[in-house]
Amino acid sequence: MSIQLHFDEHDWERIRRDWTAWWHHDITRPMVIVNAYEFQGKWSILQHEGWDEANRIFPVEPILDHYQQQLENERFYGDAWPRWWPNFGPGVMAGFLGANVHGDENTVWFEGKPSLSLADIHPKYDAQNYWWRWVREITRAAVQRWGEQVTVAHTDLGGNLDIVASLRGTQDLLTDLYDAPGEVERLVNEITQLWIQYHDELHRLIAASQNGTTAWTPLWCPGRYYMLQCDFAYMISPAMFERFVLPDLEACCKYLDHGFYHLDGKGQIPHLDMLLSIENLRGVQWVPGDGQPPTWKWLPLLKRIRDAGKLYQIYATPEGALQVVRELGGMGFAFWITDPYPASEIEAFLETMKTLQ
Repeated sequence: MSIQLHFDEHDWERIRRDWTAWWHHDITRPMVIVNAYEFQGKWSILQHEGWDEANRIFPVEPILDHYQQQLENERFYGDAWPRWWPNFGPGVMAGFLGANVHGDENTVWFEGKPSLSLADIHPKYDAQNYWWRWVREITRAAVQRWGEQVTVAHTDLGGNLDIVASLRGTQDLLTDLYDAPGEVERLVNEITQLWIQYHDELHRLIAASQNGTTAWTPLWCPGRYYMLQCDFAYMISPAMFERFVLPDLEACCKYLDHGFYHLDGKGQIPHLDMLLSIENLRGVQWVPGDGQPPTWKWLPLLKRIRDAGKLYQIYATPEGALQVVRELGGMGFAFWITDPYPASEIEAFLETMKTLQ
């Protein structure tokens, strides 16, 4: 089925040129992503009618029909482009490894098998796992349907300790870090190798479109890209981060062409120096967390990331993005403007941004 987008080949040439330059620090202005929707899609694939895990039903085409309607009604401003993210929930790799997957209208969560001890958990690649088959199938179908016109994103695989927490349980894993650190280390290392395998298989499907890659956060990339994460790291010390998380990030960044890290919450700031020391980590996304000042109020933190030579991505309002550029300059930033605005206001904001460059 052909797709009719408000986006043409000249737009694609600009996207490929400017995003490639941004990754190489060869463009002085910030990247600004603004999407305007006339049609709102469902948050997660698991919300769609026809999904039936018990009977192993894969409603691929109706789901793609739904999102195609959204894409065809979408407007792309600034450095935004047509992209689609197959959203199965944060850290669905736990489902690939046997965790039960649950979803409602607000979120998706995963439940392991409490009867298993840490020593009994030995994750293995299973090509016939229901969730892995479905992710591959819908990714392949989307690439085949939309080709070069839409960048299909990697699903949210999750971070190594986050996946272990889904399999083991958060409270049990916190205890395991003290009682059985060797077993945790063994398990996270196994998870890392499987993560790379899953990402690589999806990358080969997505790369067939020959129009870049992206992930759950909208950064366009000409090669292997992912927004790495470990939300569990909010609860652990820098010493534990160094032992259980840092080797995973180093391995993933070595595998990826363009690795980013999702720094989620004040509790992860103590780990920032270690993150910035990863040579192959290209950038950091800062998310302050609920109840905290918005991203653009953290100028010293953003400057710290910039001074380390990394790129940075934040969610912001137009006013917040302009404040950051006035204070720190725009080079290296990618702003995702998430609040809905009328077209006239979006265009006025983009014109104002040009005057600051």
